[in-house]
Amino acid sequence: MSHQKIRNMEEFATLSGISRPTVSKYFNDPESVRPSTRDRIETALKEFDYRPNIYAINQNRRLTKNIGIVVPYLADPFFAEIARVLERRCIAAGFTPSLFSSHGEQGLESAILDNLRSLKPAGVLLAPLGRASDRKHIEDFCRDVPTILFDSNIEGVGAAFVGSDNFSFVSQTVEYLSRTGKVPCFFEMKDPANPNANKRRHAYLEMMRRLNLESHLVKIDGVGWGFEEIGRQGALKILREGSLPTNTVLCSNDRLAIGFLSACHELGISVGRDEECAIHVASHDDHPYSRFTCPSLTTAAHDYEAVADHAVETLFQLIEAGGKLETREETLFAARLIMRGSA
Repeated sequence: MSHQKIRNMEEFATLSGISRPTVSKYFNDPESVRPSTRDRIETALKEFDYRPNIYAINQNRRLTKNIGIVVPYLADPFFAEIARVLERRCIAAGFTPSLFSSHGEQGLESAILDNLRSLKPAGVLLAPLGRASDRKHIEDFCRDVPTILFDSNIEGVGAAFVGSDNFSFVSQTVEYLSRTGKVPCFFEMKDPANPNANKRRHAYLEMMRRLNLESHLVKIDGVGWGFEEIGRQGALKILREGSLPTNTVLCSNDRLAIGFLSACHELGISVGRDEECAIHVASHDDHPYSRFTCPSLTTAAHDYEAVADHAVETLFQLIEAGGKLETREETLFAARLIMRGSA
């Protein structure tokens, strides 16, 4: 191995005795050069221990291989799981994904999009904050960069939106709980961080109306994305006051439900599907840990794979179409009810 430090591809080409265009062609696609030339380049790479700056190579391409993935809060296991699937799909297609979290902050979300421009991405998969987003900033970005929105829709923004059908989630859980003789109240934050929560509340009210059942909204205080602790504190307050309107609780999302289960355990209140249990709890999302709660959580599950696959496929179509589709597409995937031990 040579101890000479190579600063760029020009120096590597000179030292290896191979033309700069051929070296560049190899780094863009190793199979595009003759096998004998490929062997010479790879031998030289080992000799000089040279690693090219992939981002610099991408910047010089007319169409880079960079894909940006932006989520609101990566510590949320839902976003961690779907981001994992999105990354794998992009890598399998020969792209280089870069993952960003806006941490629930509008300013940081806008700054991430500004920084992404400098990477000249081939496209971006964006789960926006929603109501907390700077709509104009996102509109401008989507106009300039091929972008697919997922999870949280902003009407009319981006070439397409791919997400889950919130009515499908709630209609299945409400119908299941009421069919088993349990009238659910709806446990939610007063000021939810994720806009899907509002759609789930409306779906709950509509389903209760259709079933001729009295609806009960249980709103708890809390700001931000720490849903487990918000759910725990809200449940502790309500349970201690004895103000829970029914003994069946349908939580807006699994993370709130995990907090609710924690409060019940702390107060010694039994939770489960059996009649002798004091409270029955169900929820929405199929959080990656929901099967491991005690009791395991009855929930309506996202189709993570379908949402991720369709979002990536639509982005690739958008890239191949030059960044524009004939009409803005919206695709929603139905949920799947998973019956476990909590209700």
